Amino acid sequence: MKTIEEMGMLAKEAAYKTAEMTTGEKNAVLMSAADVLIENMDSVLAANKADVDAAVEKGITGALIDRLTLTKARIEGMADGLRQVAALKDPVGEFDSMTTLENGLIIGKKRVPMGVIGIIYEARPNVTADAFGLCLKSGNAVILRGGKEAIRSNMAVVELFRKALKDMGFDENIVQIVEDTSHETAEKMMRLNGFIDVLIPRGGAGLIRSVVMNSTVPVIETGVGNCHIFVDESARLDNAVEILINAKTQRPGVCNACESLLVHKNIAEKFIPMASKALMEKNVEIRGDKTFVSMVEGAVPATEDDWGREYIDYIISARVVDDVDEAIEHIKRYGTHHSEAIITENYTNAQKFLNKVDAAAVYVNASTRFTDGEQFGFGAEIGISTQKLHARGPMGLKELTTTKYIVYGNGQVRK
Repeated sequence: MKTIEEMGMLAKEAAYKTAEMTTGEKNAVLMSAADVLIENMDSVLAANKADVDAAVEKGITGALIDRLTLTKARIEGMADGLRQVAALKDPVGEFDSMTTLENGLIIGKKRVPMGVIGIIYEARPNVTADAFGLCLKSGNAVILRGGKEAIRSNMAVVELFRKALKDMGFDENIVQIVEDTSHETAEKMMRLNGFIDVLIPRGGAGLIRSVVMNSTVPVIETGVGNCHIFVDESARLDNAVEILINAKTQRPGVCNACESLLVHKNIAEKFIPMASKALMEKNVEIRGDKTFVSMVEGAVPATEDDWGREYIDYIISARVVDDVDEAIEHIKRYGTHHSEAIITENYTNAQKFLNKVDAAAVYVNASTRFTDGEQFGFGAEIGISTQKLHARGPMGLKELTTTKYIVYGNGQVRK
Protein backbone atom coordinates (compact mmCIF):
# COMPACT_ATOMS: atom_id res chain seq x y z
CA MET A 1 0.00 0.00 0.00
CA LYS A 2 1.48 3.34 -1.06
CA THR A 3 1.80 6.20 1.40
CA ILE A 4 -0.05 9.46 0.80
CA GLU A 5 3.26 11.14 0.00
CA GLU A 6 4.10 8.49 -2.61
CA MET A 7 0.66 8.88 -4.13
CA GLY A 8 1.18 12.63 -4.25
CA MET A 9 4.46 12.27 -6.14
CA LEU A 10 2.92 9.84 -8.63
CA ALA A 11 -0.08 12.12 -9.13
CA LYS A 12 2.12 15.17 -9.70
CA GLU A 13 4.03 13.37 -12.42
CA ALA A 14 0.83 12.05 -13.95
CA ALA A 15 -0.70 15.55 -13.96
CA TYR A 16 1.98 16.82 -16.34
CA LYS A 17 1.07 14.01 -18.73
CA THR A 18 -2.68 14.56 -18.38
CA ALA A 19 -2.22 18.24 -19.22
CA GLU A 20 -0.60 17.22 -22.51
CA MET A 21 -3.38 14.85 -23.59
CA THR A 22 -5.43 15.98 -26.55
CA THR A 23 -9.19 16.30 -26.33
CA GLY A 24 -9.51 13.25 -28.57
CA GLU A 25 -7.29 11.17 -26.31
CA LYS A 26 -9.19 12.17 -23.18
CA ASN A 27 -12.51 11.43 -24.83
CA ALA A 28 -11.30 8.03 -26.00
CA VAL A 29 -10.26 7.10 -22.46
CA LEU A 30 -13.62 8.23 -21.08
CA MET A 31 -15.53 6.15 -23.62
CA SER A 32 -13.32 3.15 -22.90
CA ALA A 33 -13.79 3.60 -19.13
CA ALA A 34 -17.56 3.65 -19.62
CA ASP A 35 -17.42 0.44 -21.63
CA VAL A 36 -15.15 -1.27 -19.10
CA LEU A 37 -17.51 -0.27 -16.30
CA ILE A 38 -20.47 -1.87 -18.05
CA GLU A 39 -18.51 -4.98 -19.06
CA ASN A 40 -17.43 -5.53 -15.45
CA MET A 41 -20.70 -4.53 -13.81
CA ASP A 42 -21.04 -7.84 -11.94
CA SER A 43 -17.73 -7.40 -10.13
CA VAL A 44 -18.65 -3.84 -9.12
CA LEU A 45 -22.07 -4.98 -7.87
CA ALA A 46 -20.44 -7.78 -5.88
CA ALA A 47 -18.03 -5.34 -4.24
CA ASN A 48 -20.90 -2.96 -3.50
CA LYS A 49 -23.01 -5.75 -1.98
CA ALA A 50 -20.18 -6.47 0.44
CA ASP A 51 -20.12 -2.77 1.40
CA VAL A 52 -23.89 -2.59 1.84
CA ASP A 53 -24.01 -5.81 3.88
CA ALA A 54 -21.27 -4.50 6.17
CA ALA A 55 -23.09 -1.18 6.58
CA VAL A 56 -26.38 -2.90 7.45
CA GLU A 57 -24.56 -5.06 9.97
CA LYS A 58 -23.26 -1.86 11.60
CA GLY A 59 -26.82 -0.56 11.91
CA ILE A 60 -26.77 1.95 9.06
CA THR A 61 -30.25 2.33 7.56
CA GLY A 62 -32.52 4.46 5.40
CA ALA A 63 -31.24 7.17 3.11
CA LEU A 64 -27.61 6.46 4.02
CA ILE A 65 -27.96 2.95 2.64
CA ASP A 66 -29.57 4.39 -0.47
CA ARG A 67 -26.54 6.66 -0.99
CA LEU A 68 -24.22 3.69 -0.69
CA THR A 69 -26.13 1.26 -2.88
CA LEU A 70 -25.28 0.66 -6.52
CA THR A 71 -27.73 -1.00 -8.90
CA LYS A 72 -27.50 -1.93 -12.54
CA ALA A 73 -29.33 1.27 -13.42
CA ARG A 74 -27.00 3.41 -11.30
CA ILE A 75 -23.88 1.86 -12.81
CA GLU A 76 -25.34 2.43 -16.27
CA GLY A 77 -25.90 6.03 -15.16
CA MET A 78 -22.26 6.31 -14.10
CA ALA A 79 -21.16 5.05 -17.52
CA ASP A 80 -23.56 7.42 -19.27
CA GLY A 81 -22.11 10.26 -17.21
CA LEU A 82 -18.63 9.47 -18.51
CA ARG A 83 -19.93 9.46 -22.07
CA GLN A 84 -21.67 12.77 -21.50
CA VAL A 85 -18.46 14.30 -20.19
CA ALA A 86 -16.67 13.03 -23.29
CA ALA A 87 -19.25 14.85 -25.42
CA LEU A 88 -18.75 18.16 -23.63
CA LYS A 89 -16.54 20.95 -24.93
CA ASP A 90 -13.01 20.78 -23.56
CA PRO A 91 -12.22 24.01 -21.66
CA VAL A 92 -8.46 23.43 -21.64
CA GLY A 93 -6.67 25.74 -24.05
CA GLU A 94 -9.52 28.23 -24.39
CA PHE A 95 -8.59 31.92 -24.37
CA ASP A 96 -10.81 34.08 -22.19
CA SER A 97 -9.39 37.31 -23.62
CA MET A 98 -6.68 38.71 -25.89
CA THR A 99 -5.58 42.35 -25.65
CA THR A 100 -2.91 44.40 -27.42
CA LEU A 101 -1.31 47.08 -25.24
CA GLU A 102 0.05 50.42 -26.43
CA ASN A 103 3.59 49.05 -26.22
CA GLY A 104 2.69 46.24 -28.61
CA LEU A 105 2.55 43.42 -26.04
CA ILE A 106 -0.22 40.95 -26.77
CA ILE A 107 -1.65 39.56 -23.52
CA GLY A 108 -4.06 36.65 -23.41
CA LYS A 109 -5.60 34.61 -20.60
CA LYS A 110 -5.52 30.88 -21.33
CA ARG A 111 -7.47 28.18 -19.49
CA VAL A 112 -5.26 25.42 -18.08
CA PRO A 113 -5.69 22.42 -15.71
CA MET A 114 -5.46 22.83 -11.94
CA GLY A 115 -2.92 20.00 -11.67
CA VAL A 116 -3.63 17.46 -8.94
CA ILE A 117 -7.07 17.48 -7.38
CA GLY A 118 -7.72 15.70 -4.10
CA ILE A 119 -11.28 14.68 -3.26
CA ILE A 120 -12.39 13.51 0.18
CA TYR A 121 -15.92 12.15 0.13
CA GLU A 122 -18.32 9.86 1.92
CA ALA A 123 -20.41 6.82 1.03
CA ARG A 124 -21.49 7.58 -2.56
CA PRO A 125 -19.63 5.37 -5.06
CA ASN A 126 -21.05 7.27 -8.04
CA VAL A 127 -18.84 10.20 -6.98
CA THR A 128 -15.84 8.07 -7.94
CA ALA A 129 -16.91 7.99 -11.59
CA ASP A 130 -17.95 11.64 -11.69
CA ALA A 131 -14.65 12.75 -10.18
CA PHE A 132 -12.54 10.67 -12.54
CA GLY A 133 -14.43 11.79 -15.63
CA LEU A 134 -14.40 15.49 -14.85
CA CYS A 135 -10.80 15.56 -13.63
CA LEU A 136 -9.52 13.71 -16.68
CA LYS A 137 -11.46 15.83 -19.20
CA SER A 138 -10.23 19.02 -17.54
CA GLY A 139 -6.64 17.77 -17.76
CA ASN A 140 -6.05 16.96 -14.09
CA ALA A 141 -4.84 14.00 -12.09
CA VAL A 142 -6.94 13.01 -9.08
CA ILE A 143 -6.40 11.37 -5.71
CA LEU A 144 -9.64 9.98 -4.28
CA ARG A 145 -10.25 9.28 -0.62
CA GLY A 146 -13.73 7.83 -0.14
CA GLY A 147 -15.40 6.77 3.08
CA LYS A 148 -14.80 3.41 4.71
CA GLU A 149 -18.40 2.31 4.04
CA ALA A 150 -17.81 2.32 0.27
CA ILE A 151 -14.15 1.30 0.08
CA ARG A 152 -14.73 -2.00 -1.76
CA SER A 153 -17.01 -0.34 -4.32
CA ASN A 154 -14.64 2.57 -4.87
CA MET A 155 -11.59 0.35 -5.26
CA ALA A 156 -13.40 -1.85 -7.78
CA VAL A 157 -14.41 1.16 -9.89
CA VAL A 158 -10.98 2.82 -9.74
CA GLU A 159 -9.27 -0.44 -10.70
CA LEU A 160 -11.37 -0.49 -13.88
CA PHE A 161 -10.53 3.13 -14.72
CA ARG A 162 -6.81 2.49 -14.19
CA LYS A 163 -7.08 -0.51 -16.49
CA ALA A 164 -8.72 1.61 -19.19
CA LEU A 165 -5.90 4.17 -18.93
CA LYS A 166 -3.14 1.57 -18.98
CA ASP A 167 -4.67 -0.40 -21.87
CA MET A 168 -4.68 2.80 -23.95
CA GLY A 169 -1.06 3.64 -23.13
CA PHE A 170 -1.64 6.38 -20.55
CA ASP A 171 -0.41 6.76 -17.00
CA GLU A 172 -2.73 4.81 -14.70
CA ASN A 173 -1.78 7.14 -11.84
CA ILE A 174 -3.95 9.82 -13.38
CA VAL A 175 -6.47 8.34 -10.94
CA GLN A 176 -5.54 6.86 -7.57
CA ILE A 177 -7.58 5.87 -4.53
CA VAL A 178 -6.48 5.94 -0.92
CA GLU A 179 -7.06 2.46 0.45
CA ASP A 180 -6.49 3.44 4.08
CA THR A 181 -9.69 5.21 5.17
CA SER A 182 -8.43 6.25 8.61
CA HIS A 183 -8.67 9.85 9.80
CA GLU A 184 -4.89 10.02 9.72
CA THR A 185 -4.73 9.57 5.95
CA ALA A 186 -7.38 12.23 5.44
CA GLU A 187 -5.38 14.63 7.62
CA LYS A 188 -2.23 13.89 5.62
CA MET A 189 -4.08 14.68 2.40
CA MET A 190 -5.15 18.01 3.88
CA ARG A 191 -1.48 18.89 4.36
CA LEU A 192 -0.04 17.56 1.10
CA ASN A 193 1.07 20.96 -0.12
CA GLY A 194 3.36 20.79 -3.12
CA PHE A 195 1.56 17.76 -4.50
CA ILE A 196 -2.18 18.44 -4.24
CA ASP A 197 -3.17 21.75 -5.82
CA VAL A 198 -6.75 21.89 -4.58
CA LEU A 199 -8.81 19.78 -2.18
CA ILE A 200 -12.57 19.25 -2.53
CA PRO A 201 -14.58 17.76 0.35
CA ARG A 202 -17.92 16.22 -0.56
CA GLY A 203 -20.16 14.91 2.18
CA GLY A 204 -21.84 15.87 5.42
CA ALA A 205 -21.32 18.92 7.61
CA GLY A 206 -18.72 17.23 9.82
CA LEU A 207 -16.50 16.19 6.94
CA ILE A 208 -16.68 19.57 5.20
CA ARG A 209 -16.01 21.48 8.42
CA SER A 210 -13.03 19.25 9.22
CA VAL A 211 -11.44 19.78 5.80
CA VAL A 212 -12.06 23.54 5.77
CA MET A 213 -10.67 24.01 9.29
CA ASN A 214 -7.66 21.69 9.06
CA SER A 215 -6.42 21.82 5.48
CA THR A 216 -3.30 23.72 4.47
CA VAL A 217 -4.04 22.82 0.85
CA PRO A 218 -6.45 25.28 -0.85
CA VAL A 219 -10.05 24.05 -0.47
CA ILE A 220 -13.16 24.48 -2.61
CA GLU A 221 -15.94 24.18 -0.06
CA THR A 222 -18.90 22.11 -1.15
CA GLY A 223 -21.98 22.69 0.88
CA VAL A 224 -24.32 21.11 3.30
CA GLY A 225 -27.82 21.37 1.84
CA ASN A 226 -30.42 22.73 4.24
CA CYS A 227 -32.65 23.56 1.26
CA HIS A 228 -35.99 25.35 1.69
CA ILE A 229 -39.22 25.48 -0.27
CA PHE A 230 -41.40 28.52 0.42
CA VAL A 231 -45.02 28.19 -0.72
CA ASP A 232 -46.32 31.70 -1.30
CA GLU A 233 -49.98 32.68 -0.98
CA SER A 234 -50.42 32.85 -4.78
CA ALA A 235 -48.95 29.39 -5.42
CA ARG A 236 -50.85 26.76 -7.38
CA LEU A 237 -51.28 24.38 -4.47
CA ASP A 238 -51.43 21.09 -6.37
CA ASN A 239 -48.26 22.05 -8.18
CA ALA A 240 -46.65 23.11 -4.90
CA VAL A 241 -47.37 19.69 -3.37
CA GLU A 242 -45.90 17.95 -6.40
CA ILE A 243 -42.73 20.03 -6.24
CA LEU A 244 -42.41 19.54 -2.49
CA ILE A 245 -42.76 15.76 -2.69
CA ASN A 246 -40.23 15.56 -5.49
CA ALA A 247 -37.75 17.79 -3.67
CA LYS A 248 -38.10 15.91 -0.38
CA THR A 249 -38.63 12.27 -1.32
CA GLN A 250 -37.27 11.55 -4.80
CA ARG A 251 -33.88 10.96 -3.18
CA PRO A 252 -33.74 12.27 0.39
CA GLY A 253 -30.10 11.34 1.00
CA VAL A 254 -28.60 14.00 -1.27
CA CYS A 255 -27.61 17.59 -0.63
CA ASN A 256 -30.19 19.18 -2.96
CA ALA A 257 -33.16 17.51 -1.27
CA CYS A 258 -35.60 19.83 0.50
CA GLU A 259 -35.14 19.83 4.28
CA SER A 260 -37.44 22.68 5.29
CA LEU A 261 -40.92 23.83 4.26
CA LEU A 262 -42.15 27.40 4.71
CA VAL A 263 -45.84 28.20 4.15
CA HIS A 264 -47.51 31.60 3.80
CA LYS A 265 -50.03 32.15 6.61
CA ASN A 266 -52.86 33.02 4.19
CA ILE A 267 -52.87 29.53 2.64
CA ALA A 268 -51.86 27.55 5.72
CA GLU A 269 -55.37 26.29 6.51
CA LYS A 270 -55.78 24.88 2.99
CA PHE A 271 -52.21 23.87 2.08
CA ILE A 272 -50.96 22.29 5.29
CA PRO A 273 -53.45 19.37 5.19
CA MET A 274 -52.62 18.76 1.50
CA ALA A 275 -48.87 18.87 2.04
CA SER A 276 -48.84 16.85 5.26
CA LYS A 277 -51.02 14.11 3.78
CA ALA A 278 -48.70 13.78 0.78
CA LEU A 279 -45.57 13.82 2.96
CA MET A 280 -46.89 11.23 5.39
CA GLU A 281 -47.89 8.95 2.53
CA LYS A 282 -44.17 8.95 1.74
CA ASN A 283 -43.35 8.24 5.42
CA VAL A 284 -41.85 11.69 6.01
CA GLU A 285 -41.78 12.82 9.63
CA ILE A 286 -42.87 16.45 10.07
CA ARG A 287 -41.18 18.57 12.72
CA GLY A 288 -43.28 21.69 12.81
CA ASP A 289 -44.04 24.95 14.53
CA LYS A 290 -47.15 25.41 16.67
CA THR A 291 -49.44 25.77 13.66
CA PHE A 292 -48.23 22.57 12.01
CA VAL A 293 -48.38 20.61 15.26
CA SER A 294 -51.93 21.81 15.93
CA MET A 295 -53.13 20.99 12.41
CA VAL A 296 -51.25 17.79 11.62
CA GLU A 297 -51.77 14.61 13.60
CA GLY A 298 -48.41 12.96 14.07
CA ALA A 299 -46.34 16.11 13.61
CA VAL A 300 -43.81 16.71 16.40
CA PRO A 301 -42.67 20.10 17.73
CA ALA A 302 -39.56 21.42 16.02
CA THR A 303 -36.61 22.50 18.14
CA GLU A 304 -34.28 25.37 17.33
CA ASP A 305 -31.78 22.79 16.06
CA ASP A 306 -34.31 21.46 13.53
CA TRP A 307 -34.47 24.71 11.55
CA GLY A 308 -30.81 24.43 10.56
CA ARG A 309 -30.60 20.66 10.08
CA GLU A 310 -29.65 18.74 6.96
CA TYR A 311 -31.53 15.54 7.73
CA ILE A 312 -30.60 13.47 4.66
CA ASP A 313 -33.55 11.35 5.75
CA TYR A 314 -37.34 11.18 5.60
CA ILE A 315 -37.72 14.14 7.97
CA ILE A 316 -38.69 17.74 7.22
CA SER A 317 -38.97 20.88 9.32
CA ALA A 318 -42.04 23.02 8.63
CA ARG A 319 -43.11 26.51 9.60
CA VAL A 320 -45.77 29.10 8.79
CA VAL A 321 -44.49 32.61 7.93
CA ASP A 322 -46.27 35.93 7.52
CA ASP A 323 -45.01 36.75 4.03
CA VAL A 324 -42.15 36.44 1.53
CA ASP A 325 -39.99 38.79 3.60
CA GLU A 326 -40.22 36.57 6.67
CA ALA A 327 -39.44 33.53 4.50
CA ILE A 328 -36.32 35.27 3.19
CA GLU A 329 -35.25 36.18 6.73
CA HIS A 330 -35.73 32.59 7.89
CA ILE A 331 -33.59 31.32 5.00
CA LYS A 332 -30.98 33.99 5.70
CA ARG A 333 -30.71 32.75 9.30
CA TYR A 334 -30.86 28.99 8.78
CA GLY A 335 -29.96 28.33 5.15
CA THR A 336 -26.65 26.92 3.96
CA HIS A 337 -26.40 28.89 0.67
CA HIS A 338 -27.10 25.77 -1.38
CA SER A 339 -30.52 25.69 -3.11
CA GLU A 340 -33.72 27.55 -2.25
CA ALA A 341 -37.12 27.67 -3.99
CA ILE A 342 -40.24 29.80 -4.00
CA ILE A 343 -43.54 28.49 -5.35
CA THR A 344 -45.56 31.50 -6.47
CA GLU A 345 -47.59 33.08 -9.23
CA ASN A 346 -46.67 36.57 -8.03
CA TYR A 347 -43.97 38.08 -10.24
CA THR A 348 -42.92 40.69 -7.69
CA ASN A 349 -42.44 38.11 -4.95
CA ALA A 350 -40.58 35.81 -7.31
CA GLN A 351 -38.13 38.56 -8.25
CA LYS A 352 -37.70 39.62 -4.63
CA PHE A 353 -36.89 36.03 -3.67
CA LEU A 354 -34.43 35.66 -6.56
CA ASN A 355 -32.68 38.91 -5.71
CA LYS A 356 -32.53 38.66 -1.93
CA VAL A 357 -31.89 34.96 -1.25
CA ASP A 358 -28.16 34.28 -1.07
CA ALA A 359 -27.64 30.76 -2.42
CA ALA A 360 -25.78 28.96 -5.17
CA ALA A 361 -29.08 28.16 -6.90
CA VAL A 362 -32.41 29.95 -6.42
CA TYR A 363 -35.58 28.57 -8.02
CA VAL A 364 -39.00 29.82 -8.93
CA ASN A 365 -41.65 27.09 -9.31
CA ALA A 366 -39.24 24.17 -9.59
CA SER A 367 -37.73 21.46 -7.40
CA THR A 368 -34.38 21.99 -5.69
CA ARG A 369 -33.41 18.54 -6.95
CA PHE A 370 -32.27 20.13 -10.21
CA THR A 371 -29.11 21.53 -8.60
CA ASP A 372 -26.96 18.90 -10.22
CA GLY A 373 -24.21 18.96 -12.81
CA GLU A 374 -25.91 16.51 -15.12
CA GLN A 375 -29.24 18.35 -14.88
CA PHE A 376 -27.51 21.66 -15.61
CA GLY A 377 -25.91 20.19 -18.72
CA PHE A 378 -22.40 19.68 -17.34
CA GLY A 379 -22.43 15.90 -17.81
CA ALA A 380 -21.55 15.37 -14.15
CA GLU A 381 -20.32 17.39 -11.20
CA ILE A 382 -17.48 17.31 -8.75
CA GLY A 383 -19.70 18.82 -6.07
CA ILE A 384 -21.94 21.80 -5.31
CA SER A 385 -19.86 24.75 -4.22
CA THR A 386 -21.53 27.07 -1.71
CA GLN A 387 -18.58 29.42 -1.44
CA LYS A 388 -18.13 32.54 -3.57
CA LEU A 389 -14.50 32.36 -4.67
CA HIS A 390 -13.64 30.76 -8.03
CA ALA A 391 -16.65 28.43 -8.26
CA ARG A 392 -20.25 28.45 -7.06
CA GLY A 393 -23.02 25.93 -7.62
CA PRO A 394 -22.53 22.65 -9.53
CA MET A 395 -18.85 22.40 -10.46
CA GLY A 396 -18.23 21.08 -13.94
CA LEU A 397 -15.23 21.12 -16.24
CA LYS A 398 -14.55 24.84 -16.31
CA GLU A 399 -14.52 25.03 -12.51
CA LEU A 400 -11.72 22.43 -12.45
CA THR A 401 -9.42 24.63 -14.49
CA THR A 402 -7.54 27.83 -13.79
CA THR A 403 -5.90 30.39 -16.06
CA LYS A 404 -2.47 31.67 -16.95
CA TYR A 405 -1.44 34.74 -18.87
CA ILE A 406 0.20 34.26 -22.26
CA VAL A 407 2.26 37.28 -23.33
CA TYR A 408 3.63 37.80 -26.87
CA GLY A 409 6.29 40.44 -27.44
CA ASN A 410 8.73 41.53 -30.11
CA GLY A 411 11.61 42.74 -28.00
CA GLN A 412 9.88 45.04 -25.49
CA VAL A 413 11.70 45.97 -22.26
CA ARG A 414 10.21 47.82 -19.31
CA LYS A 415 11.40 51.39 -18.80
